Amino acid sequence: MSDTKTNMVAPPEGVVGEGYFATKLNDVVGLARANSLWPLPFATSCCGIEFMATMASHYDLARFGSERVSFSPRQADMLMVMGTISKKMAPILRQVYEQMSEPRWVIAVGACASSGGVFDTYSVLQGIDKVIPVDVYVPGCPPRPEQIVDGVMQLQELVKNESVRRRNSPEYKELLASYNL
Repeated sequence: MSDTKTNMVAPPEGVVGEGYFATKLNDVVGLARANSLWPLPFATSCCGIEFMATMASHYDLARFGSERVSFSPRQADMLMVMGTISKKMAPILRQVYEQMSEPRWVIAVGACASSGGVFDTYSVLQGIDKVIPVDVYVPGCPPRPEQIVDGVMQLQELVKNESVRRRNSPEYKELLASYNL
């Protein structure tokens, strides 16, 4: 038999010894947060159908720790905005975002949520980043389920590497205060 090593994911950087492993608290918390994101779908049009396909067995978003879909903002930490958002809906979207507990992340799914899509009219919000901060943009009209999975994976990387203290920083609070309706 040949002596081959298996390809394993490396643990966070730390000190390893017999019977112990020491690392930074930020790394452990980031790893736990990244693998237990609870999505709150805010679906208004066709991108919501693609999200349903992503949650189904063929693509199975549960592989990434996101199987618990929450329809209560207070129990979710990942807001997934999918579809066209009208200017009348903007205050509701902002309210849903503010009801989520910290830390919270936002994914804009599809062209309509990201930039208004083909609807360049007075009644359509030209990107949700006008009312709430967005962490990851998923392009497409509508995006394929693979793209939504890729967006969640990008968000996981961001969450894993984010400092525990970032959300309490004055810069972050100033950013949130800059969004006006």
